[in-house]
Amino acid sequence: MCKSEMQLLLILSLMIVIFNNGCTSKEQSASKEVVTTDVKKEEIKTNMAKSKKTILCFGNSLTAGYGLDEDKAWPYLLQQKLASLDLDHSYTVVNAGLSGETSAGGLGRIDWVLNQQVDIFILELGANDMLRGLDVTETRKNLDAILDKVKAKYPDVQIIIAGLYSPPNMGVDYEKAFNKIYPDLAKDDNSRLIPFFLNNVAQIDSLNLPDGKHPNEQGQVVVMANIWETLKELI
Repeated sequence: MCKSEMQLLLILSLMIVIFNNGCTSKEQSASKEVVTTDVKKEEIKTNMAKSKKTILCFGNSLTAGYGLDEDKAWPYLLQQKLASLDLDHSYTVVNAGLSGETSAGGLGRIDWVLNQQVDIFILELGANDMLRGLDVTETRKNLDAILDKVKAKYPDVQIIIAGLYSPPNMGVDYEKAFNKIYPDLAKDDNSRLIPFFLNNVAQIDSLNLPDGKHPNEQGQVVVMANIWETLKELI
């Protein structure tokens, strides 16, 4: 092989090495970019999750969605409402309703529920106390204690009290005393009050289950709208 041919072969070999190194560098760079992008995406998701505020719906069967699938209860419908307004990235709705819950039961359960972050607390309890004719003073004391625990753990929490009215068949004195519970709580705790969150639902057969006490699917939509009228002022 002549000298010129050897020189040409050497040049070609060097070009191949440079080309391969260049490709490898580009591939490594592209790989790094993909990894970096994935990491950033995960960081964004994590930060978004941390920045989400929690709306905790604490109540009895009227919140749990008694007799219905979970996605038919008003807390779930509330999450859908937020999504329709592109607010689901900012708020998470938690359904902490428990069928049969009394105010005393709620007081016993609240510490466990408060293990998660709470930014907006919706209190819906007292219906079972009323149906059982329990002492109004005790109901008021239990609800007040629940709110004290919530505020003690989350001082910046915003509170909505979902009020109820006692039916006349409980007696005039009981009715008057019970109906004062929620306005008094809201006043003392500087909370938002929904005077009667079952407004336009209670005693309307077409909006309740056959038991006449629990909202059906259509009734849940109305209840959510009642809640939203007050909640939207805090969003």
